[in-house]
Amino acid sequence: MNEITRQQSNRQPRVQGGEDSRGERDRALQPPVDIYEEGNALHLVADLPGVTPESLSIEVDNNMLSLEGEIRLEMPEGMTAIYAEVRAQRFARRFTLSHEIDGDAIEARIDKGVLHLRLPKKPSHQRRRIEVRAA
Repeated sequence: MNEITRQQSNRQPRVQGGEDSRGERDRALQPPVDIYEEGNALHLVADLPGVTPESLSIEVDNNMLSLEGEIRLEMPEGMTAIYAEVRAQRFARRFTLSHEIDGDAIEARIDKGVLHLRLPKKPSHQRRRIEVRAA
């Protein structure tokens, strides 16, 4: 699990998993992400080739941001797979949101296999200028 803060560490993609109901190992790909700060928001960019909006689930629950879904690339007609690693894979990534993020205002869009999340800061955590008036 990762915490979304300004001090996000550089982590390599890895696989996470547990056991399913039959006791077999269940593995899910953790897609690579970049997190940027811009003014009053953080931006999370995830590489999700082959993912459609319908195959993607994004949820916020108790300051936990979850990205889950499945990559399904169709086999070209008339071809038989000899070796395939990316035709169908589950993926999951979870992040603990910092107290400064407004989880109710998160926006998401996916374009050409790249997911973009805008994570706005709560107004109380946004930088603001204080006007100074003469007495």
